Amino acid sequence: MVDASTLDSHHKATVEHLFRHPTSHNIEWHDVTSLLGHLGETTEDHDKLKVSVEGETLVLHRPRHGTLDTQQVVDLRHLLERVGLTPDAIANG
Repeated sequence: MVDASTLDSHHKATVEHLFRHPTSHNIEWHDVTSLLGHLGETTEDHDKLKVSVEGETLVLHRPRHGTLDTQQVVDLRHLLERVGLTPDAIANG
């Protein structure tokens, strides 16, 4: 499980935005890459990012307009839930 206490306020805000309902449509790619780089190992090429966190792997394609689409947000939520990083974990961590 990821230790939520190691996150700075910017990373915590990104997690909060990812779990917001209804789904936020203004989550910036650079905020997500910063969070994921903090959490695990990332490999980025010109159009995609591969991240491995706590044995879980996800590949995301760089969004055309700099913000994530709904499916990317859902995929990130699932990854973060699997590694134990949710808004509740942040609040209790």
